Amino acid sequence: MEKAAIDALLKEMQAPTRGEPTPRVKAIVDRVVRDLFHVIEEFDVQPDEFWTAVNYLTEAGRNDEYGLIAAGLGFERFLDVRLDEAEAKAGLTGGTPRTIEGPLYVAGAPLVKGEGRLDDGTEDGEILVMHGQVRDVDGTPIAGAHVEVWHANTRGNYSFFDKSQSAFNLRRTIETDAEGRYRFRTIMPAGYAVPPEGSTDTLLKTLGRHGHRPAHIHFFVSAPGHRKLTTQINIDGDPYLHDDFAFATRDGLIPPVERNADPEAIAAAGLNEPFARIAFDFELKREADALPAAEVQRLRAEAA
Repeated sequence: MEKAAIDALLKEMQAPTRGEPTPRVKAIVDRVVRDLFHVIEEFDVQPDEFWTAVNYLTEAGRNDEYGLIAAGLGFERFLDVRLDEAEAKAGLTGGTPRTIEGPLYVAGAPLVKGEGRLDDGTEDGEILVMHGQVRDVDGTPIAGAHVEVWHANTRGNYSFFDKSQSAFNLRRTIETDAEGRYRFRTIMPAGYAVPPEGSTDTLLKTLGRHGHRPAHIHFFVSAPGHRKLTTQINIDGDPYLHDDFAFATRDGLIPPVERNADPEAIAAAGLNEPFARIAFDFELKREADALPAAEVQRLRAEAA
């Protein structure tokens, strides 16, 4: 088709016929439709190919996999990079790097003060002790900050979504002490892959890609007057550490893992067997005017 014919068709289809459109939504939808028309024309997409794509999107929605697809196609990482750029232009520097939230957060995890245990003790795994401090970018400790933490078990599964696990297993909100410190005991998480033969897996295979993530631990870190931090640390040594299908690995988020079998160290940690330790401090940027919100509004799971 000639470009003029496509543009004439678009003009007809995009003309409001009833009521007042929402300007921003209309502008974005018009642009997406226009671009897709030109993609269909450029690649000579046939009707059966188009409807195969529509059917795929329908099935992906039934599978509740759009969160995984958004991560796998790089959209979540792209949104993070745009927030980084907005903060840099506003003069906000430093702070712990943000990275993707992913689709497996569950609201309402129990609140503990200072320190807590994440696992329910039903699963054997390497004991992990993680601790650190929450500070602002000037190094001042932040008392009363909330460190929300969640991660997978040793099979790469998350509580709530994996009904074999107890409620809020491997999920807590830790309130920092007077010195901004937090500490928790848990078990070492495993990496995971997208559901086999699911919508995300099908798409990634078609693109010549895999659907694996390295072992990691998620965090929301928040405090009044500071920008909420969404981040995760990756477990050093994982074979997918720098080959994450979700593009979430970032410099500054791969802390060393110290493994300790010394009896005195084991006793000092209040344990009776060897354990791993990760020390990691979070630095929060102060809130500023005229910036995109760091608190992202999206549909999230919530335990009953």
